Amino acid sequence: MSESRTFTARWVFPVAGPPLPHGTVTVHGDTIAAVEPHGVRTADEDLGNVAIIPGLVNAHTHLDLSGARGLIPPTDPEHFTDWLRGVIAYRRGRTPEQVQADIRAGLAECLRSGTTLLGDITVGGASYATVTTAATRAVLFWELIGLSEERYLAGLKAISNNKLGGSWDPDAPPAEYPETHFCRWGLSPHAPYSVNHSHARGQLFFGSAAIHLAESPAELELLATKSGPFVEFLEDLGVWNPDAITATLGDFLVSHEKAASPSLYIHCNYLPLDTPFQPHQSIVYCPRTHGAFLHPPHPFREFLKRGVRVCLGTDSLASNPDLDILAEARFVHARHPDVAGEQLLRMVTLAGAEAHGWAKECGSLEVGKSADFVAVPLPERDAADPHELLFADHPGERRTLFRGEWRV
Repeated sequence: MSESRTFTARWVFPVAGPPLPHGTVTVHGDTIAAVEPHGVRTADEDLGNVAIIPGLVNAHTHLDLSGARGLIPPTDPEHFTDWLRGVIAYRRGRTPEQVQADIRAGLAECLRSGTTLLGDITVGGASYATVTTAATRAVLFWELIGLSEERYLAGLKAISNNKLGGSWDPDAPPAEYPETHFCRWGLSPHAPYSVNHSHARGQLFFGSAAIHLAESPAELELLATKSGPFVEFLEDLGVWNPDAITATLGDFLVSHEKAASPSLYIHCNYLPLDTPFQPHQSIVYCPRTHGAFLHPPHPFREFLKRGVRVCLGTDSLASNPDLDILAEARFVHARHPDVAGEQLLRMVTLAGAEAHGWAKECGSLEVGKSADFVAVPLPERDAADPHELLFADHPGERRTLFRGEWRV
């Protein structure tokens, strides 16, 4: 039987409860056995002037774009399609070997910062081999693109041939990309401007779904009037199909509300405040990417007030300086100090786990959950609210415990 170990630190942030000064976390094997206030249990290891927080959740990234750091400068909102052209050109110029190297580098960066659960948009399952052999949990969203019915159905071929997930058909061949205990599959019908969503709606019952939505003014114009910059962009690509633009922004989420599985709506920079949401639907806000494109203030605070789940993502290194999800939270804290620290910490931990369907296993420090936590260095000062220390822009190497073992 595995021995129990008890850790303490200056602060313990369970997320499921209030912060504990000099609290303790007891780990038995790969599971949390106790989370207690100071004085209840003697610690085996004092981690010092750090905060013990749950493993971090990066709810949205594109690992395959990790080689694009600094190569495709974000535009202003009105020229978003110009940036998309740059992304397409970049992808077309990468060899499969370069793509794999980019994925490995991006994942390593995520793990160094304390990520223990991530949602990756993967093209053709390219990140599967790297992610499934790493010390992390993940949902891999197989990207589907196709405004024409023919191209969209071709994109579904991997699923119809039973190459994702498990063998739910006992007579089918084994899955080429089987799910593991720590890696699950979802779908990403990419965006309203790139997928025929009259067909995509029927696929939202397969695992989780991740959809880029309300990312730019041009997208709203396209959905409302079938005109604007996206028409020229899609015509230049030879894929413009006005009959595929079947949903306005107002009814887009309503059309997905009957899906039982988690649905993530990425960016939502221009989402109307009265947009309806169901409990299985979440917003993923990518703060520094949002800022890089000079968008007006994001409506995430208004959605939080309505009780809508909001979590954070880094997007990719084609639009972001790094893949550190805690840095995203610190960016939000510096610009929106009115957002409560406990809410902000939840957005990069438990809310992300809930959005991806992993909340029973991780996202908070609770008895019975996986022994995942990050030791985050704190500044040498006091604060009335200890969250102020956690979200201070403070250097120092973080240590991550994943399933009861320190990552090397």
